[in-house]
Formats: sequence, structure tokens, C-alpha cells
Amino acid sequence: MKKHTLLAGLGVAASVALVATGCSASGGSDDGSTEVTFLTHWGPDQVTMLEDAAAAFTEENPDITVKVQAVPFANLLSTLRTQGASADGPTIAGIYDAWLPELARDGLAAEAPSDVAKDVTDNWPSGVVNAATQEGALYGIPNEVDLYQLNYNTALFEEAGIAAPPATWDELLTAADAITATGDGRQGIGFITSWNSGAVHPFLSLLASNGGSFLNEAGDAADLESPEALETAELYQQLVDAGATNPAMSGANANTTGPYLDNFVNGKTGMIIMANWWESSLKDAMGDDFANVATAPIPVGPSGDVSSSISYSWDTIVNGNASDEKQAAAWKFLSWLNGPDSGENGSSAMGDMLISMGILPSRLSDVEAHAEALGSDFLSSYVAAMETATPFPTVLGASAGADALQRQIESLLNGQVDAATAMKTATADVDAALTAAR
Repeated sequence: MKKHTLLAGLGVAASVALVATGCSASGGSDDGSTEVTFLTHWGPDQVTMLEDAAAAFTEENPDITVKVQAVPFANLLSTLRTQGASADGPTIAGIYDAWLPELARDGLAAEAPSDVAKDVTDNWPSGVVNAATQEGALYGIPNEVDLYQLNYNTALFEEAGIAAPPATWDELLTAADAITATGDGRQGIGFITSWNSGAVHPFLSLLASNGGSFLNEAGDAADLESPEALETAELYQQLVDAGATNPAMSGANANTTGPYLDNFVNGKTGMIIMANWWESSLKDAMGDDFANVATAPIPVGPSGDVSSSISYSWDTIVNGNASDEKQAAAWKFLSWLNGPDSGENGSSAMGDMLISMGILPSRLSDVEAHAEALGSDFLSSYVAAMETATPFPTVLGASAGADALQRQIESLLNGQVDAATAMKTATADVDAALTAAR
């Protein structure tokens, strides 16, 4: 990640910034206030909301100011790792929970104070609390929870003569073929490439819906050569061989937008397995045509019994390399931001921001406060799917293992390997990633 060379440059930049702002390395300033920085990958609208919330907090707590730093999602982890190694790096960061084991191990995530840990334990579901916990200690405040469902274009379904969303893989294959056969450069189903989560999570959701899993029960080895995993890879191979999915139409860019979004928005992709958070992107891009978007459970495979989506959460963590003063100020701000008095009508300010993006909040009181929005035609399927969701494993090496699986999924989609070879290679590479991380 170019850590050593980048840190040398960052040290100079940080020194200049300290002089310009009047801040000291301990986090204080000439006027006695403490400035903390919040690193996020959110877009401009949500950054504005976060800045407004920070300003409201500072009005109540004039001794603390919060500065927001936004980077593209693809740069989020590398920015945290490079800048966060300095005491003057980001004080707070929003992270994908799969990154937490490595960040906690490396001191980039600080253990939460006991009062914060108690608040989270009392007011969040146990599943997301566990995802924010390492070796019995809480390391962050959960905010969003995301999972996947089948999104489909009802207008294309009607044109192809499909009456209902597919509930099984056989029905998925039939629907994909029918949509592709309507022509006009369409693909029946799109599978995202060039983006780790976008490629891996839909595959693992289909795998979970076929009764399989990414890792074994102990979380220390891949389980990708199981019959269930091979069947999932064969499903991809069947769709590729039939021309019902086209990887050239499904790429992502650094901002997790790109052709996969454009082709669904423009009616070129009939179905896609995608997370709930892209609702706002669809609405913005489709306008009135968003009325054609519907959601349904992940189709169940031949070895599965129930639809199950991979779920994951995000946490806000505090940098363990920050000064004690900055850490205390950061936890105070995060407790306020995620508390029931900072937002509207019993919601936290964080809950309000998440709902604005079509994201499911994880604090129980936020779910209650936004019950009407969460019952929308688009989100209701996601909310219902939480009961049978399969959490992505938060163990050391799982994130690197997902990178290894992504490479094989994309090789399979591009016709470079067959299903059995993809799963055999993925197993070896995932096992190597898990071993290296221990």
C-alpha cells in the first residue's frame, strides 16, 4: 500500500496543516478546542449532512470541532492505513466491518470506553455488536447494516413474458434467457466486476441460498470446494455460456458506480443482485423509471432450503494512534451522533443520514423511528431478509480471502476458467490469505 513512502510525504503535509490551523500534535489548538477529523467515503450530499451534524454538535460542545474528509470508497482503507499511522491522521473513520480484525490488531482501531460499549450492547442487535467486537472488546459503533436482494426491471419482465421474479435457480436461468432473447443489447442478469464486495457478496448470497458457506465453521479455512459451492460456480458458468450475462456490461469504478449501474438504469440489465444502499443512486439516475424497479429474495439453489443474503455492517472507529485528548473528543462526538437525541423524531443524526441513502440503520431506536421508510416497496424485501441473512465472517484474513475469491469469480465470468478450477484455485488462495493473517 506504499505505506512507508507515503507516510514520509504525509509527515510534511501534516506539519504544514498544524501550522496553518494552529493545532498542536496533541490535538489542541490556540483557543483550547480539540479538532477531530472524520474520514468517510460518502458522497457530497451525505458529507453535507455529516458536516451539518458536526456543526450542531460543536454548538453544544464548543470545545470540540469535527472536520470531514471524504475519499472514494476504493481509497478508503489505504487512506486510513497510511494517514492513520500518524497521530495527526484521521481521528474517526467509517469502516467496513471485515476490515476490523486487521485494524484492531494493528492499533488503528481503539477499544471503546466502557460507557460506549455498554450503550452499544444495550441498543444494537447482537449480530452487529459481534461484528464490531474482537476478542471480547468493542472497537466501534455500528451504524449501517447492508444485505443483498434480487433487483429486477418489471418492464423488461413484462416484455419477456415473465410473470414473477425467480424463486429458484432454474427459474433464474429461464428468466435470464428470456430477457436476453428480447435483444437490444440486453443481458438477463448482471454480475458486478472490478469491485470486491460487488463481485463477492452476490456470489456468496447465492451460495448461502444453496446451503453453502464461504469459510468453514471455525472460520480458519475456505469451504469453496463443497458441492454447494461448485453448484454456485456452475450457475455462473451456465449463464456465461448461454450469453445471459455479459461481464463487459458489469464493471464498477472507484466510486462503486460505472457500467453495472448504467446498464441497469438504462434498461439493458434485467436483473442484478445488489445491496439496499444503492436505492438513492437508482432514484437519482432513473427518475420516473424507478417505478419499474422491484426487489425479491435471492433465488434458492438446488441444495438450499431458504433464501439467505450475505449481510455486512459498517462501524465508526476511533484511531488508536490519536492522542488521548482526540480519542476522548471523538468518542463523545460519536456517542452524540449515534444517540437518539441528535436526529429527528427519536432517530439519531446517523440514522437520518443512513435513511437518506436508502441504508438500513442498525440502532434499534432508529429502526423504530424510520419504520415507515423501511416499509417501502424497495426496502421491505431487504428488511424481511435480515431474519435469514448470513453475516460475512469478520476474522483475520477474511478480507484478503475475499480478494482472492473475487479474482476467481471474475476469471469465471470472463470465460478464463471453468467452475471447478475457479473453486479449487479460490480455495487454495483463500486458505493462504487466512494463514498469512494469523
